[in-house]
Amino acid sequence: MTTTPTAQTEPRTALVTGASSGIGEAIARELAAAGCTVAVHGRDEQRTRAVAEDIERQGGRAVALTADLSQGPDVVRALAIEARTQLGGHVDVLVNNAGVYPGGPTESLDDDTVDALLATNIRAPHVLVATLAPGMAERGSGHIVNIGSWMARVGVPFMALYPATKAAVEQLTRAWAAEYGHRGIRVVTVAPGATATPGNADSADVLTAMTKGTPAGTPVQPVDIARTVRWVVSDQAAFVTGGTIDVDGGIASTRLS
Repeated sequence: MTTTPTAQTEPRTALVTGASSGIGEAIARELAAAGCTVAVHGRDEQRTRAVAEDIERQGGRAVALTADLSQGPDVVRALAIEARTQLGGHVDVLVNNAGVYPGGPTESLDDDTVDALLATNIRAPHVLVATLAPGMAERGSGHIVNIGSWMARVGVPFMALYPATKAAVEQLTRAWAAEYGHRGIRVVTVAPGATATPGNADSADVLTAMTKGTPAGTPVQPVDIARTVRWVVSDQAAFVTGGTIDVDGGIASTRLS
């Protein structure tokens, strides 16, 4: 006999942060294709609106929301409230994808850069969950997907703080799954590997070299992450919560030479 932990309901609304390009855009498009009305968030109004409008042209439902998540908790909280309003009063899926990833020697990171990393990568997801999870819990169903990174468990020179923020995200996932699980909310980290996005297009040769020795042999594509997120928030993943799913071509767990 097959059992499920709780009565599941396929999600119908989603907020995806950092969705004006790259991984976030791919996630927004996949969730829209799965039937969700998607709040597409970005910092650039024109790019964000273009993604939402294209989703609608292709038969999906989307709204565009702009906010700079590094600008303080009130800005993040206002984004969550606006998303909830625009999505008909409830958010079924929250995808914490927005992130910044400056690198360089530890001593070269200035205070403003450090503040932006901590505010965008850790504080913003925390504020969004604090604002939206109670509503999910009240309805008895919800999905929180945190986008992590393969770097969270690997020491990489000249890239100390960004992976540390992603390690924090993995811990938040574990804690939130424990905190909200009995109220019908599943929480999962999806951790991309070296991914080819518009934001790192100028580093294509570096990505190729990084992934050549992996089992996959090539960089991850944003759609690979998006399809995993789509599955995670579906009823097919009813028992998946509290952990990290690596979508990285094996870069974090294997060595071929």
